[in-house]
Amino acid sequence: MQIAQPLLVAIEELSKLPGIGRKTAQRLALHILKSDTENVEALTKALNDLKTKLRFCERCFNLSEENLCEICKSPKRDQSLVCVVEEPSDVIAIEKAHEYNGLYHVLGGVLSPLSGIGAESLHIKELIKRFENENIQEIILALNPDTEGETTTLYLAKLIKPFGIKISRLARGLPIGGDLEFADEATIGRAVLERILL
Repeated sequence: MQIAQPLLVAIEELSKLPGIGRKTAQRLALHILKSDTENVEALTKALNDLKTKLRFCERCFNLSEENLCEICKSPKRDQSLVCVVEEPSDVIAIEKAHEYNGLYHVLGGVLSPLSGIGAESLHIKELIKRFENENIQEIILALNPDTEGETTTLYLAKLIKPFGIKISRLARGLPIGGDLEFADEATIGRAVLERILL
C-alpha cells in the first residue's frame, strides 16, 4: 500500500524525535491529521515559539525568554549557592522537587573524550568567571552518576578547590520505597558510604 506523500513526510519527521519509533510517529501523524485546524495551528505555533523565543540565559545557560532566566532574576533565590547540572532538563527535574532554592549553572554536557567533548566545549570557563563576579559560597555538583558524569565531577572539584568554595555533590543510595533485597551492590555500597547521622 502506498502512503500519501504529506503523511509519509510527517511520519519521517516525527520519527526523528528521541524515543519515537515509526509506529508511534504514524499514530501521532494520523492524530494530527484528525485534529481540528485550531489544535494543529496551536501545536505549530508552540513549536515555532520554542525555536524563536527561547534562548540560553547569559549567566547560567538555562533556558530563558530574556537575557537572564527567571531563576537568575529572582531576588528570592539564594545567590550564594550554585547547583551545576548537565542540561536544562536537569534544572526542570530539580525544580520539581521544591527543595532547592539556589541558582544553577548548566554545563551543556559532560566531559567525553571519546565523543570529542573536552572542557572547552562546556560552559566551564563561564562557571569559573562566576566565582570572580559573584559571592558564591557553595557549589553542588549534580551530574549524572555515569562514567562521564563522575569524570566531570572530579575534574570540576579539582578546578574549584583553589577558590576556597565549599563543594558538595548529590547524595546517592537507595530510593524511597525501595527494598534492600532488590538493590544492586553498587547502590547499597554508595548508600552505606553516604549514610546520614540521626
